[in-house]
Amino acid sequence: MRVVFMGTPVFAVGSLKALTESAKHEIIGVVTQPDRPKGRGNKVLQTPVKEYALAKGFTVYQPLKVKTPEFVQVLRELNPDIIVVAAFGQFLSQEILSLPKYGCINVHASLLPKYRGAAPIQYAIIKGEKESGVTIMQMDIGMDTGAMLDKVVVPISDELTMGQLHDELMEKGASLLLKVMDDIASGKAKPVPQNNDEATYATLLNRSMECIDWSKSAREVHDLIRGFNPEPSTFTSLPNGKKLKLWGSRLTDKNSSAKPGTIIEINKHSFLVACGSGAIEITEVQPESKKRMLAQVFINGRGIQVGDLLGQSRE
Repeated sequence: MRVVFMGTPVFAVGSLKALTESAKHEIIGVVTQPDRPKGRGNKVLQTPVKEYALAKGFTVYQPLKVKTPEFVQVLRELNPDIIVVAAFGQFLSQEILSLPKYGCINVHASLLPKYRGAAPIQYAIIKGEKESGVTIMQMDIGMDTGAMLDKVVVPISDELTMGQLHDELMEKGASLLLKVMDDIASGKAKPVPQNNDEATYATLLNRSMECIDWSKSAREVHDLIRGFNPEPSTFTSLPNGKKLKLWGSRLTDKNSSAKPGTIIEINKHSFLVACGSGAIEITEVQPESKKRMLAQVFINGRGIQVGDLLGQSRE
């Protein structure tokens, strides 16, 4: 098939790579978000999809809005058989959705209709789900509301981080995409409507979500820490007011009557913090202005002691 690919972050690169390496499909154009400044230096960076596409010699388009008449005309002239979308970051108009012979399909990192929206991988973990997956859908005008063409399920263990789940979903989604493309070409694809009554939404993450609320259960704190690893990360504050990022944790069977946020135990490799219910073991941290380190290193530096109160509980 003649394919126009639309995507922006690393997750989308997996699908683009699979299409590139397939002998069955021709990438005739890659559409990604405009380059934007990032980081402390405010340096303008290319999107991961753009970097990969340029390295492979593809023509890259970066419209501020894909819906403009000018860019729709560009798509018409490209004349794709299908448009493949993966974490692109812009809504497509009905005019674009109807343009290719086989329409537009989306590689979405959740088991739809659960977690429609912008941050499905993070939400699957911070909400304590036991499984996630990738759904490929035939796109319609709604937000992730299109009929499902196929899906793959990926289990979520208690220790799995967002980064690990992201990489597995990227790989499984890329493989599933090729299968769905074959099904579409052969006429075997059978779209299944979503049950809108079962829909949930993964809204945009915000800064306030990164701050640990120790009044929550140990399970909720643990899920937030691993759900925000490696980005955007979680944090609390030390008694001296300095920020402490939390990167690694484990669930325990311990309970404590101490105020949530209190360090109740320090051992050789970790420290335990009281939560609203239960206690959580912290195994990896990042003190303010320092690199990530094992909790053991932080403890040896006498950064904390039993009885210290981290952050502020929201009772």
